[in-house]
Amino acid sequence: MIELPIYNRTGQEVAKLSVDEALLGGQVRPALLKQALVMYQANKRQGTVATKGRGEVEGSTKKLYAQKHTGNARRGNLRTNVMKGGGMAFAKKPRDFRQSMPLKQRRLARDNAILSKIQSQSIKILDELKVQGEKPKTREIAGVLKALDIDRTVLIATEGLDKAVLLATRNIANARIKPAREINAYDILSARTLLMTRAAIDGVLEAARPRVAAAGN
Repeated sequence: MIELPIYNRTGQEVAKLSVDEALLGGQVRPALLKQALVMYQANKRQGTVATKGRGEVEGSTKKLYAQKHTGNARRGNLRTNVMKGGGMAFAKKPRDFRQSMPLKQRRLARDNAILSKIQSQSIKILDELKVQGEKPKTREIAGVLKALDIDRTVLIATEGLDKAVLLATRNIANARIKPAREINAYDILSARTLLMTRAAIDGVLEAARPRVAAAGN
């Protein structure tokens, strides 16, 4: 069991949370995390780059001059890649870079990413995250981050998506907010700090219990 402190919005520790490492994969698997990161990054690539080969550019296909006895270097037609305006050698064509991973692997990678944040002490647990008042103010969320000593990139994971909290967070350059059920390994590892509400991490752990129990049987 790992004991994690739970903070309130002023940065004071108000409770403790016991986390069973087995629910998050038991141990961090670097190879799995790398595979997940490569997959998510590859899936972001558009793959729409395209250049013209020598068979696609305009120009005569006639050989410019004889192969021998001219005193010049050997030369083909105008479309060759060594001529200005000729086609590209090994022309690039649109391709699909997408990769895939089984659902169980993606879930384990996400849980492993959370475990890695716990082991590196790069996670903060907040008792609750709400915006006070009728109009959401960015300074409220900025004040919470400052109280928790978070001054670099942060991923905020909440149980659901509160529109007021979203509006108050979106103007903070280094902060991203997503529901805990939608975060993945790439989201977690691309931020320096993971900030989760108590309800969010409880939901992740509760969802993992049946899977761990089934694997044990």
